[in-house]
Amino acid sequence: MSQNLRHRDILDIARRDGKVVVERLAQKFGVTLQTIRRDLTDLAEAGQLERVHGGAMLPSGTTNIGYEERRQLNQAAKTAIAKACAARIPNDISLFLNIGTSTEAVARELRDHKNLLVVTNNMNVANILAGNPECQIVVTGGNLRRADGGLVGPLATHTILQFKFDLAIIGCSALDIEGDLLDFDIQEVGVSQAILQHSRRTYLVADASKLQRSAPARIGSLEALEAVFTDADLPRDLLERCATWQTEVVLAR
Repeated sequence: MSQNLRHRDILDIARRDGKVVVERLAQKFGVTLQTIRRDLTDLAEAGQLERVHGGAMLPSGTTNIGYEERRQLNQAAKTAIAKACAARIPNDISLFLNIGTSTEAVARELRDHKNLLVVTNNMNVANILAGNPECQIVVTGGNLRRADGGLVGPLATHTILQFKFDLAIIGCSALDIEGDLLDFDIQEVGVSQAILQHSRRTYLVADASKLQRSAPARIGSLEALEAVFTDADLPRDLLERCATWQTEVVLAR
């Protein structure tokens, strides 16, 4: 079977089942696991599938994929982005880290930083940084989203409004060609917007897959951010917008 026909059939299975598994596809088509992984990578780069641990699934514009599966996506890229971002974070500042697997990766790179005041609505970030005695941690409170340990809603927003952060590190579910940051949860969007309003500087951490996705709720624009840390070149139109906005684009590879 040709690659094009195999890609077509893989997409048909994904549309039928919602997800495809590498081992099952290899058995079905009589090819190696490596061949199927290349197929899924090609389809993901074309925006037709999203890679998850052990396979792939259809991209969604209205609901996010599971948090544990997101943790498995693009791990090497997230680590590289986190290291590049953490290298720009000085000691002795107040810092906000919001919900997301990319911000969790940044938290892991801050475990040796000194004299940080970290405010977060991400229980996972709080747990990661709990081992750093040089880090004071404030958890916002709010409605617990059990799926990912996020705290959202009016209480989380109210806590944020009591601070003026030196720096905020945020993630997003999707990033479009216009430079808009997008998310799925309206309550989380409200929290993110409060962060933007109460931070002197804001960095976005987002791997290149976010440009292949869509989400219904708008957080804001890259125009309002000091820098975006990613792992691949942005589309030319978006790169030109960032230059006009004086939003730095930092490539981590």
